[in-house]
Amino acid sequence: MATPQGNQPLPSKESALFRQVVKFYESKQYKKAIKAADQILKKFPDHGETLAMKGLTLNYMDKKEEAYDLVRKGLRADLRSHVCWHVYGLLYRSDNNHLEAIKCYMNALRIDRDNAQILRDLAMLQIQMRDIPGFVDTRYRLLQLRSNNRNNWISFAIAHHLDGNYELAVQILTAYESTLVS
Repeated sequence: MATPQGNQPLPSKESALFRQVVKFYESKQYKKAIKAADQILKKFPDHGETLAMKGLTLNYMDKKEEAYDLVRKGLRADLRSHVCWHVYGLLYRSDNNHLEAIKCYMNALRIDRDNAQILRDLAMLQIQMRDIPGFVDTRYRLLQLRSNNRNNWISFAIAHHLDGNYELAVQILTAYESTLVS
């Protein structure tokens, strides 16, 4: 059986296992996530996204060195994966290295421009680092993606308020209010 290299998709069985890895990670069942990732890596040892997710999971099990090694190995295996770049950013963010995390998120967005989760993570770090113009741009992109989401309208208005555009912030809220059906 040929090993998927680069950004080739996994077969359906391993793809389902990868979704399980993500699910276990999100529900903080780290040992199960590692076990599922190891099953994928037995057949496909160079699958970048699986290596990255295993590294991210190990990070939360206090194995930082091994986590960074695996995520870097995953990134080398699949440089064109937004998942690998996002995971690398999450790793840096967990170590409070916000500037490197922002760089990783920006690389992920070059590959998957409209990924709402990466945009939200980027916006959070931009506001934390007081990059207000960047925050305004990111919140605008999120509003364009999901204009039916109230949080995006309010966050975009707040971004302009923080940028000193008070009248525009009020106009944005008024525009959103006019879309509501009473």
